[in-house]
Amino acid sequence: MMAWSGLLNGPGALAACALLATICPAVAQPRAVVELFTSQGCSSCPAADKIIGDLASDPSVIALSMPIDYWDYLGWKDTLADSRFSARQKAYSARRGDRDVYTPQMIVNGAMQVVGNDRARIDGAISDTEKTAGVMSVPVTVTLDGKQLKVAVAAGAADVAPSQAEVWICSISKAVPIAITRGENRGREVTYHNVVRTWLKVGDWTGQADSWTVPIENVAGAGVDAAVVYVQSGSREQPGPMLGAALTALD
Repeated sequence: MMAWSGLLNGPGALAACALLATICPAVAQPRAVVELFTSQGCSSCPAADKIIGDLASDPSVIALSMPIDYWDYLGWKDTLADSRFSARQKAYSARRGDRDVYTPQMIVNGAMQVVGNDRARIDGAISDTEKTAGVMSVPVTVTLDGKQLKVAVAAGAADVAPSQAEVWICSISKAVPIAITRGENRGREVTYHNVVRTWLKVGDWTGQADSWTVPIENVAGAGVDAAVVYVQSGSREQPGPMLGAALTALD
């Protein structure tokens, strides 16, 4: 440590900083969390499912698929659907004060909703929400350490810290191919990307730096190969803008 201290305080500071950057490269914080509410029984959804796959390959975006269950009565029961996803979509609608609940619907940074198969509008919503104070401004890290996940959330700026915010971790399956034999998409095989499989509230965030340790067994499961941590203003019942997020592979 003394050797590094001498370099950083002497004429070799620039060289030392360059070497440190090589050893510990900076990890850019994502600028957006996008949530796609989709359904295997929705004929307009496969195009949106492809877009979420494209977004999942963009390191500046954390893309999540949340298959809903309210179209199951149309002739095909969605094999990935979860009633909690339907409840989350409705909670967003209640927070906005409208009745816009449909598929495919994309929620961008918890702050805007757009049609999920319209890439131009999705990109526009990402750009627009980036301009909102506090949105995706809080550095978040999640790392796999043996059989534990280490979660850390930095302090937020005093002028954007919300009165209420929650830290959640969800496990995801990066790619799930499904052969659909009935309903509007019968005969098609669709790959669903970054499908949320489990949800776990880690804690509340008050604007101050904080950290948590989560046993991997709490989020692991069949087909799970990554985990996402996000900090969101509001609550599960009243979800607001996303404040920060991070993703780590589990395999």
